[in-house]
Amino acid sequence: MTEVLTEKKVLMIVAPENFRDEEFFQPKEILQQGGVQITVASKGVSEAKGMFGRTTQVDKDITQVSVDNYEAIIFVGGTGSSIYFEDSLALNLAKKFYDSGKLVGAICIAPSILANAGILQGKRATAFSSEAENLRAKGAQYTGENVTVDGKIITASGPQAAKQFGEEILKKLSS
Repeated sequence: MTEVLTEKKVLMIVAPENFRDEEFFQPKEILQQGGVQITVASKGVSEAKGMFGRTTQVDKDITQVSVDNYEAIIFVGGTGSSIYFEDSLALNLAKKFYDSGKLVGAICIAPSILANAGILQGKRATAFSSEAENLRAKGAQYTGENVTVDGKIITASGPQAAKQFGEEILKKLSS
């Protein structure tokens, strides 16, 4: 990557606990290497804990997020991300980013957040297989691929796709 994206800012939403470590750290590292500034947001904590024990500092509570400050939002998977499935704040954030023409990403079970926000209607998307029916029920065309890109929406199926997910987000931010 020749271009450094120093002006690009990405918001990564993690669960307060039980986010999937590699689904957060791998894309974050890829984006930071590309010059992207990352802000980590969560719900009610200053430090979030991954499923395998790694932790990350939380920069903002999701109640303090302004869509205007970022080019993209990424919902990190792991069992903890189900906390956002019916969270009106998280669903509204996903919808606001999408409606503003910004990049929206989700990995593992987190694409259900996008589906529940109503933004996968008529879109191609993937997720961890446990979420396939929910995506279909909300109007998405479930692909089962590791990573699916449909316009400004990037979804990924799980930890094995974390690196490719990060690379696709970086590529999209560069174009």
